[in-house]
Amino acid sequence: MSELEDKHSLQVTNEEQSQTDVVEFTEEELARLEKIYIKLDLRIIPALWCLYFLTSFGSSAYGNALTMNSEAGHSLRQTLNLTAKHTSTASALYYVGYIIFDVPMNIIMTKLAPQAWLSRIVMSVGLVYACYAALDSAGGIIAIRLISGICGAGTWPGMSYYISLWYPPQRMTRRVGYYFTAAQLSAACAGLVAAGFQRMDMTHGKEGWRWFFLVYGVITVFVGALLLFWLPDNQRDRESNFKIFRKVKALNVYPLNDEDRLLHEKDMSQYRTKLTWTARDIWNILVDIKVWPLIIMYFGVVGTGYGLAVFGTTLIRTVLGVSSIDVSLLYAPIWLFDLAAILLITPLSDIFKKFRPLIFSCSTVIIIVGLVVCTYAGPKWSRYGGLLITGFGLGPTVPTCMSITADIFGRKHGDIGVAVSSALVSGLGNLGSVMATYALFTGWPADAARQYEYSNMILVLICGLSIIAAFFCWLLERVIKEKHTYY
Repeated sequence: MSELEDKHSLQVTNEEQSQTDVVEFTEEELARLEKIYIKLDLRIIPALWCLYFLTSFGSSAYGNALTMNSEAGHSLRQTLNLTAKHTSTASALYYVGYIIFDVPMNIIMTKLAPQAWLSRIVMSVGLVYACYAALDSAGGIIAIRLISGICGAGTWPGMSYYISLWYPPQRMTRRVGYYFTAAQLSAACAGLVAAGFQRMDMTHGKEGWRWFFLVYGVITVFVGALLLFWLPDNQRDRESNFKIFRKVKALNVYPLNDEDRLLHEKDMSQYRTKLTWTARDIWNILVDIKVWPLIIMYFGVVGTGYGLAVFGTTLIRTVLGVSSIDVSLLYAPIWLFDLAAILLITPLSDIFKKFRPLIFSCSTVIIIVGLVVCTYAGPKWSRYGGLLITGFGLGPTVPTCMSITADIFGRKHGDIGVAVSSALVSGLGNLGSVMATYALFTGWPADAARQYEYSNMILVLICGLSIIAAFFCWLLERVIKEKHTYY
């Protein structure tokens, strides 16, 4: 089914018709709208894809660095004499940075040019990861992981907010899924690239992981600067008091001509509000009961996802007992399965918008099945197959959760609702990442002898909580009929 055939493209849904004016389109305008969104896709999605690829790459690079060249005693863990407590603390503090700063970073973004703020995030992430090459102590890795989290805070909710400025809710999940594939491919590439950098071990007296971080950091800073010109400004007429910003803006070519822009704004007028808000508006979002099931949904699946991203190599090494290069190579297919699920399933969330909580829950069930197989299957390669199943289930969960968030809070609170709720869900939901990286796996030394059986089962438990939360999210939408809507 094409988006042109989607009933949402013809008019707002019946539920929304009772609360807002229907914007009518001629057949010619609908055809033009399809071309307009394709034009926006070509400009926006590749840019966001690169942005997310580079900012996601760091976590996977860190996970791989922990085991790179371990046979020679030159892994990050061995070089810096890291204990299990050091690695779990460093990983947890990374997500603490997100938890504390996601909301304020996203609020700042609503007051500035969004594409400039996203570009700033990418450049600061690259600069910090380049500094990993100079680390020489356990204290350094703990401090720099916290700084990495602070610099990256606001990335995911910021992209969700940015995409909501250009696309209506019924078109969002597919687009979020498109650029979310960057996380999977970055994880897969990190394993492959790490295998290559291991062959550079001790070149010019530097371990392979140091070259890995240095090259990655430099490339990320460079691409981050390009994004300032590549990502379009949603407010073409925005003025700046700073000459340098005016020069940058002159190079940032708006993607639509005047005629297409007016038609696009006509379509978006059904869903967006002018971005004016007060502290009371933010407070109303913070205390909205509907945000908490979404946080728990995100908590379970992201905790599992980041646990697998950081300690996937550890699990593979434990289960299969292969060399460090083979570990890096076997890490990649997990995220290719994740990618396949995104491409196959996320479009269904736009076609069957009302069934998004069900789609989320079914994907989470697949995660649970994969974790059980990984933990209890007999043959070791069957257990590795469980990791592939887990990766497949993870793919659609986060894009679907964030689309539900943007839809619910955009309807009720407008643009600031999307910005703050996305940051809340991402920020507080990352408590799951803290738990998975601090309390589980290497943060639970006694569980290593059990091949991390208990750690995997706790991930099963929090995924179960995500499914229950998805049910309550669906129930609250049916019980609490909002009087507010896009205006």
